[in-house]
Amino acid sequence: MSKKNLALTLSPALIALLAACGQKPDGAGGHGGPGGPPPVSVAPATQREVQEFDEFTARLEAPDTVEVRSRVAGTVDAVRFKEGQLVKKGEPLFTIDARAFKADVARVEAQIAAARTQAELAKADLARSEKLISINAVSQQEIDQLRSALRSAEANQKAAEAALVQSKLNVEYASVTAPVSGRTSRANVTPGNLVGVGDPVLTTVVSSDKVYAYFDASEATYLKYMRAARDGSRPSSRDVANPVQMGLSNEQGYPHAGKMDFVDNRLNPATASIRGRAVFDNKQGLFTPGLFARIKLIGSGSYNAVVVPDRAISTDQTRKIVLIVGPNNIVQPRPVTPGALIDGMRVVDGVKPGEMVIVDGLLRAFPGAPVTPQVLKVDDKGMPIPAAPAGAQGAAPAPAPAPASAASK
Repeated sequence: MSKKNLALTLSPALIALLAACGQKPDGAGGHGGPGGPPPVSVAPATQREVQEFDEFTARLEAPDTVEVRSRVAGTVDAVRFKEGQLVKKGEPLFTIDARAFKADVARVEAQIAAARTQAELAKADLARSEKLISINAVSQQEIDQLRSALRSAEANQKAAEAALVQSKLNVEYASVTAPVSGRTSRANVTPGNLVGVGDPVLTTVVSSDKVYAYFDASEATYLKYMRAARDGSRPSSRDVANPVQMGLSNEQGYPHAGKMDFVDNRLNPATASIRGRAVFDNKQGLFTPGLFARIKLIGSGSYNAVVVPDRAISTDQTRKIVLIVGPNNIVQPRPVTPGALIDGMRVVDGVKPGEMVIVDGLLRAFPGAPVTPQVLKVDDKGMPIPAAPAGAQGAAPAPAPAPASAASK
């Protein structure tokens, strides 16, 4: 058989074999038909209402944390609170033996009485002498001495009255009370122990009606918010009305609402960050100082923006681009300006709503080359819904090898 006849004999079989191979589904092999444009997954750019925000890790602290110390020295008579209980401002916490202070009050009161008597006598002597000076019965020197004695007696009386105030304060300080309303720590001393002025720490009281959340924001974030405040698109970063949301480590999302309370007056040059503080209501006692929390700081007000999946954005040298499937399924690179990332969707400027953006198969798409687009459905946020598994797509074309078998017969 000649080479020409052999080629004619084998060509129908080869053609049938190539046809059977061409029926392999795109999803199973990851390619289009033989020599055809490569398949890519596309989704329409979506326009929706968005609101920018930033997330931080925060540490909870109490607005008031007071170390309770004694202001007088003495022996502890009693502990008047239960450890860990809630107390109100002014409630007694410790009682110190006040008998010595009460005795001192009595002693100073006696000194006041003596000083008052001495002042009255000096005043009477001066009055009698002033009546005799007109007849030259006393000298001017004696008058000056009497006036000096009166002023000295009055000064001694005032000094004794001031000492009485201090003695009465010591009696009051013998009853150590809660400086703020809040929750107590454990009692560090027990009855019978001798305490000094300011040492040791008797207990600690932290306020519980509110809680502070301290967090650090980067320099770039701070500048962004300051620029937005100058533009008028959001309140000032120092405005206490700025809304803040918070979630604990065991909570989903940010179920607790609060507001900004404080922004530091300088950036930390070592970390290039600035300290911020949000305040949250804690009347139900949900928050304990020292806990870690997640903070969501609301940015500008709501606005309409075009969003695309963040994975659809690639880098072309120094610019950010997305690949658009244009007329005749030709790939078109589109420079974009990326914005905030919200729920996996990136706000972009440079893409129109409805334009088909390549989200999967970016390595198979080349600018100016044709592709075979597979349009994906999107959810209510614009996020593409993954296509059905390749096995489900490839189940139907399973009988494809039949033509090849028939051709070989």
